[in-house]
Amino acid sequence: MGKELTKQDLHNLAMNHVGKDLESRGFEFVAINSKLKRHPQFVCIDKNSQYYFVIVKAVILPENPNNYDVIWMESFKKHAQSKNAKVLYAGVGLGNPNGDHLPVFLNEEYLMEYNGIQVIETNLN
Repeated sequence: MGKELTKQDLHNLAMNHVGKDLESRGFEFVAINSKLKRHPQFVCIDKNSQYYFVIVKAVILPENPNNYDVIWMESFKKHAQSKNAKVLYAGVGLGNPNGDHLPVFLNEEYLMEYNGIQVIETNLN
């Protein structure tokens, strides 16, 4: 067995997948922050120069990667709106293919659940 991935390692793995997805969609990266609990992880612009704040969340399967803290997101949406940016959310579930009770190991196969990027409506409630 190899080295068990830390929370930061899992976060970096998720960011790599999301970064490739953003790149394939034509986004240009303005800033990248890979530290845990620092948001946003990506600041991007599209071809129309619209700014996007992208939040990446890595979770251990079977936890649902599409769930996020709605109350926290409301405050983040205010921040994005003040910067004239749109908010995108990318949840990534990672797991060991040999069972939920096992960690993900470096350089070994892993399961991934990624349903793509979600647009978070920035209109305030």
